[in-house]
Amino acid sequence: MAASRSDFGSLLHAWRDRLSPADAGYPVGVGRRAPGLRREELAQLAGLSVDYVLRLEQGRARHPSAQVVGALARALQLSRAERDELYRSAGLLPPQDRTISAHVPPGIQRLTARLGDVPIGVFAADWSLVWWNAMWSALQGDPTTLPVSERNLARAVFGDGPAHAAVRPFHSERGGETFAASIVADLRHAASRYPADAQLAHLVQDLRAASPAFAHLWATATAAQHTTDRKTVVHPEVGDILLDCDVLIVPGADLRVVTYTAAAGTGDAGKLDLLRVTGSEPSPTPS
Repeated sequence: MAASRSDFGSLLHAWRDRLSPADAGYPVGVGRRAPGLRREELAQLAGLSVDYVLRLEQGRARHPSAQVVGALARALQLSRAERDELYRSAGLLPPQDRTISAHVPPGIQRLTARLGDVPIGVFAADWSLVWWNAMWSALQGDPTTLPVSERNLARAVFGDGPAHAAVRPFHSERGGETFAASIVADLRHAASRYPADAQLAHLVQDLRAASPAFAHLWATATAAQHTTDRKTVVHPEVGDILLDCDVLIVPGADLRVVTYTAAAGTGDAGKLDLLRVTGSEPSPTPS
């Protein structure tokens, strides 16, 4: 499929101008000259350099990768049809229906951006982190410090790579074994729904080789439904924080929205308020 660099750059610029800063989690100030996102804001949301975004818009950067196009589509809050058009304009095939999608619908992005006081992470069907806000980074650590392939909850729990090394200690009131079993059960269900997804197959192969616990659960685990949990996150700056953790399923998108909240007026809510001071800027989506 031949790329059309001018079309790609034109689409990028037009959709950047279209997106409201408020919908992306940025304040709308009086000093704005452009109606939409600034180039540096799009770069931050997509986890790219400002210079690279400029070169893409001007058609000077050739052949962006599928990961880059996917990150830009999520940052621009494109519909599925628009996302596919952006892929084609870059000379790439859009993601296929029988593979796991990392597309986050615009409405979900707007909703989560406007809930900036709550740590929120959005996960694909294979538990890959595909979107997060600044409070998620403040609570859990900045996902951009990890390679894209390591931004995965199953790798954090069962792997032996950067994701596992970076995860902050936590204690679940449901018990660590119950939590781990629910992650494996989700992956088993995803494997049955997406048998052609090579990335998921590679993830399962890696974890079965790296973790006897994962291999055992993969062979024996039954359905483990997600329910509200209470977790104590051990934070390096504010100490232990006891939070309610909820997993919300997005109908029709096969996404999981994970939220952390604390009861108003508690010391744990005060610790979240303290973290909010250090996490006031929107965080980039995976590149």
